[in-house]
Amino acid sequence: MTPTNSESSRPDPAELKELLQDNAAASAGGRQSLDRNQIRNLDFLYDIPLQVTVEVGRSKILLKDLLKMDEGYVIELDKLAGEPLDLYVNSKLIARGEAVMVGEKFGIRLTDVVSTADRIQNLG
Repeated sequence: MTPTNSESSRPDPAELKELLQDNAAASAGGRQSLDRNQIRNLDFLYDIPLQVTVEVGRSKILLKDLLKMDEGYVIELDKLAGEPLDLYVNSKLIARGEAVMVGEKFGIRLTDVVSTADRIQNLG
């Protein structure tokens, strides 16, 4: 795998897309399978940090309302109670799910995952 410039270790986007498609085809029981070199080429991806965000809802407010906020202030969101939460990875929608309690912390149980083909298409 050759970097696009001497200072960057990022793979070529077309090559990354091809590797991910090959991986998806192999996972889906396709006739293509990954050889050891392709698997080794994907190993570098495992240590990349990702920003994971769960969005409960959105709202637009005026600056004057933002400055008035204090404890107990309620902001109305655009989603209804019981609607699925959106899970984003690096600002890309990956899945939807429902809020759950895991001990003393909140978590999300995934109920609908965006297809692999759609996730690859939205990489660019």
